[in-house]
This record gives sequence, C-alpha cells and structure tokens, in this order.
Amino acid sequence: MIGRGSPQDIFDSQLDVRDLLRSQNETEWVIISTGMFMNYLFEPGSGMVDLPNNTVNALGSVDTAVTVTTPEDIGVLTAEILFAEPRIRNEIVYLAGDTITYVDLARTLESVLERPFRVVEWTVPFLLDELANDPDNMTRKYRAVFAQGRGVAWPKDDTFNARHSIPVTTLTEWIKDNIAA
Repeated sequence: MIGRGSPQDIFDSQLDVRDLLRSQNETEWVIISTGMFMNYLFEPGSGMVDLPNNTVNALGSVDTAVTVTTPEDIGVLTAEILFAEPRIRNEIVYLAGDTITYVDLARTLESVLERPFRVVEWTVPFLLDELANDPDNMTRKYRAVFAQGRGVAWPKDDTFNARHSIPVTTLTEWIKDNIAA
C-alpha cells in the first residue's frame, strides 16, 4: 500500500474512501487495483520512456517494480469482476497486464525494437527535489510515488486475470502493436 502522506496527495483521499467503505455494512464495494496505465510509460510527458533518445528513465532505481495494465483490459476485467460467480464484494481485486522493473522495460524495448536502450536512474531524492521546486505538478507527484515503489506493483500470478486465465495485453504485445507497428 502506498500509504498516507505520499508525494501524491490524491492517494490520501483514496484511503479516506477505503476507510469509509470498510467502516459500514450498507453498501457493497469492490476496489480494483490496476497499477499504472501501460501507455503512460510511453507518454512523452511522463518522462519514463524517451523513444527518440533510446532511454528509459527508471523511477527510483533500475530494479523498482511497477504493475501496468491497458485501459482496455481494465474495462474487460472490471466487467468480469462485476459478473463473477460467486459474487465479489467488499474486497480489493488486483489486475495486471504485466509487473516489470525498469530494467525489464529497457530489455523488452531492445528486444522488440531491435535497438539498444540505456537506463538512467531518477532516484527518489532527485524526484523529491524536482517536486519541491514545483509542488503542484501532478506528473512530478506521480513520479515520486512510483519511485518509492510501495503499493505500485504486485505479482501478476496473484491477480484476478491470472487466477481466471483471462488473457491481457503484455508489455511486449503493447510495444509491438503501438510502437513497432
């Protein structure tokens, strides 16, 4: 769990909602944890993948893990969760297209695109300094949270989609379909 007081204050609000849901018995709830949208890795504004310069900027360290899922898979899996039997209620359900480290990301890019990628570490202190200089910048807030590596990755084998053998888009497939094509 990311926990309270992270650099991205919106997560505190999410925890408030979770606490409220757990404290009552009148409304059934399901929280779906998806990780980062897979395509966000490649958004130029995110800074994580710099395709023109063949660089992966690793948030935290090269070994920091992140779970990524496509929005399309999130939609399909949410419907599956909604109609699952036995009914899922009052629990957190985890999804994952892939759980990777930034080294994995660079290796996958190299393999699919057939060109070398370098990995540059953006350490937690570096990202927190960037955020301190621009405290309202949402991208910098997210970078700092994901760099800390708490509550942003989980084993793919333990996810709803893996347990129910529901195919999802992997990182390799996404890169082939959206970058290499």
